[in-house]
Amino acid sequence: MIPFFLEHIRYEKRLSHHTITAYGNDLAQFQAYLQVQYTLEMPEKADFHQIRSWIVSLVEAGMDRTSVNRKIATLRSFYGFLLRRKTIEADPMLKISALKTSKKIPVFVEEKPLETLLDDVDFSDDFKGQRDKLVLELLYGTGIRLAELVGLKTADVNLYEKTITVLGKRNKHRIIPLTNTLFTLVQAYFGAKEAEFNGLAEQEYVIVSDQGVKAYPVLIQRIVKRYLGLVTTLEKKSPHVLRHTFATHLLNRGADLNAIKDLLGHSSLAATQIYTHTTIEKLKKTYDQAHPKAK
Repeated sequence: MIPFFLEHIRYEKRLSHHTITAYGNDLAQFQAYLQVQYTLEMPEKADFHQIRSWIVSLVEAGMDRTSVNRKIATLRSFYGFLLRRKTIEADPMLKISALKTSKKIPVFVEEKPLETLLDDVDFSDDFKGQRDKLVLELLYGTGIRLAELVGLKTADVNLYEKTITVLGKRNKHRIIPLTNTLFTLVQAYFGAKEAEFNGLAEQEYVIVSDQGVKAYPVLIQRIVKRYLGLVTTLEKKSPHVLRHTFATHLLNRGADLNAIKDLLGHSSLAATQIYTHTTIEKLKKTYDQAHPKAK
């Protein structure tokens, strides 16, 4: 039933390729465990105790609890699918709960070093320079995810309205405004791309590689890591750090949490509230430094 489930989430749920691959890997690992430990070939025949045994084995092997919870979510979706198809009569996941995890404060870049990067670092006027600057400005200026940036199409950019339409998780679209700076950069980039490739570059997608074809995730990651390395000593220098930075800076400057939620494309406010922890930590630091009774 695993192949049928993966087809279901691909064509009916229309989940991303990355998510489908992750679900497939989780289920393959679970199936292998059942075969070795219980000589059970069909995961749909597994019961609560066998499922719980696998989860316990993952924890005892030292797997991060967040990763374990993702595998639990995979099984929950799989058995829910089987239940709806009446392949099973009872859901063995009903008594399985997600593991408690400690909330991690998002890593972000402070405003001053990021301003130095975007305003003072000299980006060349050629195609590569314009592209690299636009990549950084789009990630920080809109908060879009890496996959959303790579998948951003030329048709999604509305220069008249100064907006971009982003295709997010679960194929949900959201419209994000472009600042005047971003608007100018997009126009300059389109001109540089046209001049570099004489109109022969990939036209469907906004960001393209040095060869003029659709950009790939590793290229974007390299660009971000290279330039963030100029202004910050953070160990993690990734596109997602710029997404965290976008949300944190908005919140620190008084933006409404619900507005940030919509801009980020979160399905619930709970996912966005993690950024309030960053603000609280900043307030604590200010208190410790300034209040006479803090020491």
